[in-house]
Amino acid sequence: MPRRVAPLTDLKVRSAKKREKAYKLADGGGLYLEVTPAGAKLWRLKYRQLNGKENKLHFGAYPDVSLAAARERRDAARTLLGAGIDPGQARDAEAEKARAISENTFEKIAREWHGKMIKSWQPQTAENILHRFELDLFPVFGGVPIAEVKVADVLKAIRVVEGRGALEVAKRLTSDCSRVFNYAIRCELTERNPAALLGEVLEPREKGHFAAIEADELPKFLKALYTNEACMGMPVRIAMRLMLLVFVRTSELIETPWSEIDLEKGEWIIPWTRMKRGKRKIKPDKTDHHVCLSVQALALLRELHRLTGGGMLLFPNMRHPQRPMSNMALLKALERMGYKGDMTGHGFRALAMSTLKERLGIRHEVVDRQLAHAPKDKLESAYDRARYLDERKAMMQKWADYIDSIQID
Repeated sequence: MPRRVAPLTDLKVRSAKKREKAYKLADGGGLYLEVTPAGAKLWRLKYRQLNGKENKLHFGAYPDVSLAAARERRDAARTLLGAGIDPGQARDAEAEKARAISENTFEKIAREWHGKMIKSWQPQTAENILHRFELDLFPVFGGVPIAEVKVADVLKAIRVVEGRGALEVAKRLTSDCSRVFNYAIRCELTERNPAALLGEVLEPREKGHFAAIEADELPKFLKALYTNEACMGMPVRIAMRLMLLVFVRTSELIETPWSEIDLEKGEWIIPWTRMKRGKRKIKPDKTDHHVCLSVQALALLRELHRLTGGGMLLFPNMRHPQRPMSNMALLKALERMGYKGDMTGHGFRALAMSTLKERLGIRHEVVDRQLAHAPKDKLESAYDRARYLDERKAMMQKWADYIDSIQID
């Protein structure tokens, strides 16, 4: 029969003095106080592991850990043993979990998520996402363990972005931030997503956020364009006019190689790999886009060919001819015309869509296909673009003639 041990008292623990050699004061159930020659009083628990081997647990030092607290830890450890769990291994697992929590900061997990996702994005998309995180999120809570990031932390960072007027960036940043937390949840690094509900408190983004003039302002815009042409280089001047006549996306124009243009046939076909929807990693739209050139647009391209036709690109960069012109060249041209903040490259598309439908009576479907928008029924995409080709050619000529008819002398 095991020897019965008289429980310790607070007085006995407090009064224990150091000796030349370390000694123990037992409390029962394997718990004892070890008093070292230096006078330290350390709580220990001696127990047998599930495999029968003897082991020890360290509960801390007195008086930081009181007699009552040491007994609570002993009882908890013996409860684990009774359930078939080694308390030492459980303690190590908890310590490892705490270490992982402290090391798995938001920035570390966000970069890990970014690395996992990067193959599904276009290079520019991947670069933009990481840049926004580095600029707007990491400085605010990047060093905080992801399990400890609060809603207030995320909202504070997003409000700064909104304060710059970048409402669309704020929306996308919140969405990407939420995806990082969802990734952390799947990896069992946190149990909650503090960014999940922030969409309800973001400042609403105005529809039609790309600056664009209205149809009534077009005559005045044309006059400003032609009177300011002396301040533009010839390629920029032609690029501005082509943006107005063909209203493709800015990148689709300035990155165009001469190989896409057939001046003899008067055709410009953009391969699907250069189109916005064609660049998608998942289910890209593999439909080439027929720009449909008016007589006026074709004349501009022939004029441009005399300037840059010896190279690869329609609009080469002056310093690096193998690279395209910067879209900033067009924005600067608009600024010199007095339209800074009122018109953008994308604004030419919005202007054409509204004017063609409202002033020239063109059907929405025809305009939409010329803009290379996807039809709601995606299965009809390739069929519709071919189906409306003749109507689109007629529309583009009508549009160019309309522009000529409203010019102010």
